[in-house]
Amino acid sequence: MDDQALAIALGLFSALTLALANTAVKKGQDILVGRAVLSSIAALLVAPFALIVPLPNAATWHALVWAIPAHFFYQICLIRAMQRGELSLVFPIMRGAAPLLTAGFAVIVLHEHLPLIAWAGLLIAIGAVVAFALPARGVALRAHPDKAAMGWALATALGVALYNMTDARGVRAAPDPFTYIVWLFMLDAVCVTATALILRRRELRRAVAETWRTGAAAGALSIASFGAALYAYSLIEVAKVSALRETAVVWAALIGTRFLGEGLGRRRILAAIALAGGLVLLQFG
Repeated sequence: MDDQALAIALGLFSALTLALANTAVKKGQDILVGRAVLSSIAALLVAPFALIVPLPNAATWHALVWAIPAHFFYQICLIRAMQRGELSLVFPIMRGAAPLLTAGFAVIVLHEHLPLIAWAGLLIAIGAVVAFALPARGVALRAHPDKAAMGWALATALGVALYNMTDARGVRAAPDPFTYIVWLFMLDAVCVTATALILRRRELRRAVAETWRTGAAAGALSIASFGAALYAYSLIEVAKVSALRETAVVWAALIGTRFLGEGLGRRRILAAIALAGGLVLLQFG
């Protein structure tokens, strides 16, 4: 298998594992605890590599100071979105809106110019996000049952955009990319685990006993997803890998409909395919 084919396979694998990791958290009885277990297991799995990779330099620590709050903001918004909405609704909105926010910021604030194909992708993706946001047929917008979930999903998208910027800076500033990744995974678990300890102190032991297997699986999937994307970045252009990874929205819609019993399946699946296609055009443009 040549580098191009391997990178494509890794990008698609990263998309599938990203959707599965979030599905594992969504299936748990307590999403906050599930997310804390995921992060803690991921931190434990990567911790031995801290003895192998080069130690963080001052620039790495400076980047982590900004990255950890960004990741914590993302995790809290993600938890709130999943508590209030179905996976096949909130996941595509949060994953799809993040690059849309970035592109809109670049056009409006930075006055960057997009090629025609990227504009087409942007409009398609926006239309797909709107399709996700519309209520079921016969339900008025003012009576939309998922307004809170969509609000938190959009806040999650903002968190994704923020941590993408801080992580890009951190990976480039570190003495080795794996230095930043290992320390990010280890420190990222601290805030969400502390939050779970504070808010779920009485229920935590029981909740962990019930969800640790799911959390462990989600933590391993999270590392697999990020690791596959990282390796693919070394083989082909980052934009192409990112575009492939956005197909996770299709997997989330399929999984939510088929395995979680979520409604509006056909519309969400078609919207997810359109969203993934629009984001591919946007990033390749």
